[in-house]
Amino acid sequence: MRRFLLTVLLLACVCGSLHAQFRSTRNDVSRINNAGTVSGPPGSETNNVAAADTTAAVDSVQGFSIRKLVRGYAGRDTLTPGYMLLGTAILPGAAQMYNHDWWKVPVIYAGIGAGVYGGIWSNRQWHQTGETKYKYYRTASYLAAGLFYWGQMLDGVACFKTDFRAPVPAKSTIYSLLLPGLGQANNGDWWKIPIWTGGLVACGYFYHFNDMQYRRFRWITQVADNKESGYVGGITANQAETYRDTYRRYRDYSILATILVYALNVIDANVFAYMADFDVSDNIASLEVQPTLIQPLTPFYSWYDTSSSPAGTPALGVNLQFTF
Repeated sequence: MRRFLLTVLLLACVCGSLHAQFRSTRNDVSRINNAGTVSGPPGSETNNVAAADTTAAVDSVQGFSIRKLVRGYAGRDTLTPGYMLLGTAILPGAAQMYNHDWWKVPVIYAGIGAGVYGGIWSNRQWHQTGETKYKYYRTASYLAAGLFYWGQMLDGVACFKTDFRAPVPAKSTIYSLLLPGLGQANNGDWWKIPIWTGGLVACGYFYHFNDMQYRRFRWITQVADNKESGYVGGITANQAETYRDTYRRYRDYSILATILVYALNVIDANVFAYMADFDVSDNIASLEVQPTLIQPLTPFYSWYDTSSSPAGTPALGVNLQFTF
């Protein structure tokens, strides 16, 4: 401890002045206002005016912008995965055009168009002939069109190239939003996939079971109330009504549980994508102190000397590195 204090004291004697330098320069730009004059030190009125003029756009949270979306798809701006998903949801194939996968656009529209046309044609045939097979054809055609629409959104985000670290939180979030468990796979948390998929399957099973029982006792209630139906079951109308309301409540709980599991799946993918590079090593708390040469900020002006050179000169300082 004595050696550390002695080192700091010697450095303080050598250095004529000390300037703190941080990696973030958001507040440093406030030293020069719009007129090009030097603002005062932190806390002064001059600095507050300059900071309000120069950092308002940085400190404010930007919301959704139609202009940014249009400029991005026009090739004049860079889109984020969120904007990419919104654009391709509004206009199928837009993400593929942004990613320069032009050959996928006709495939997407051919698949969606064929599915919609097949559904309309099958529905017309079912109403004309009354054959049950056309009803299934209609459902399958609409389902195919929906799969093409869903697949083009997933493909657009998957092929979206980013320069950020991997995994990208936005991509992991969208993956789990489109397909539960896919975001966890993108994060490398493969062991979580059975948990979330199993939870959704269990919720779906309980919804189907409770809905089936609800429909059953609703039918019994309607038949038991009609004296002309000849109902001779072992359950009275009042008992059937009680069971009907109970299973209807359980069915509603199953829907809420499904929404909760789905939302937690998306949140889990987002949070653990952000924590992918979190330091969990054994050296969880340490302090390193070493002398260093501080490079001046550019542009750089001294608080008290307005005639100082913008380039400035390096100064001897102390480098403190905290790991926690």
